[in-house]
Amino acid sequence: MTIMKNFAAVAAITTIALAAHAAPMESLPTTGTLVVVPAYGEVKHANDQAVITLAIEEQDKDKAAAASRVNTKMKQGTEIVKKEDPQASLKTQGYYTYPVYPEERMVVNGQPAKPRVPTAWRVGQYLQVTTANLDKLPKTVAAAQKILTLNGIQFGLTPETTRKLDDERIAATYKNLNERIGSIANAMGRKVGDAVLDTVDFEGSGNYAEARPAAEPMMMRMSKSAGSMDVAEPSFEPGETTLQMQLVGKVRFK
Repeated sequence: MTIMKNFAAVAAITTIALAAHAAPMESLPTTGTLVVVPAYGEVKHANDQAVITLAIEEQDKDKAAAASRVNTKMKQGTEIVKKEDPQASLKTQGYYTYPVYPEERMVVNGQPAKPRVPTAWRVGQYLQVTTANLDKLPKTVAAAQKILTLNGIQFGLTPETTRKLDDERIAATYKNLNERIGSIANAMGRKVGDAVLDTVDFEGSGNYAEARPAAEPMMMRMSKSAGSMDVAEPSFEPGETTLQMQLVGKVRFK
């Protein structure tokens, strides 16, 4: 009889445990909940602008002679670019003059044998060219390289194209916000209609925004001038640019 009572007690406890396990978990109340939702959007477009950097450098024992050759060749190179691409925007920059010293011979005590005297002077200047004429860019660069050197090139979007894409970028980011709000509402067991958009921060400011990486500086390398001989046209692939946007929305559930 005692065994039967023990069996009945164990069965009762097991039944209660199974019933508790089968019972649905009670969800937390979400009325008045404020949800912070980050959203992202991006658009892509083929690059339609190039910024090239042309350069000239001369070295001579006579500083004036080096500067004179630089000035003459930069003027000639500028005229060539203007002739090949009249619509291009030109900007001269980075004029420099540096002394060139010989290798020092050290005496026993570690001091220079005599005061340093420059043996030559290095003079140079840069020319920045901004153009949207990408079809003719190889020909323009090749013509300029008869006098100047190609020091760097960057492709991007014209201001006009950037402004046109801004509407698409905003629309894509706002669409992503709505999609995320819908997913959050479903996860909370609420209807999207129960959510009221409280704030939309299109600058993604505050602690919710991710820091954007700083743009990498363009490498500037100087090479010897190609001289007056003909130069084969270089090959360029403009590629495309991705414009991104992030926003932060605050949603409150009724």
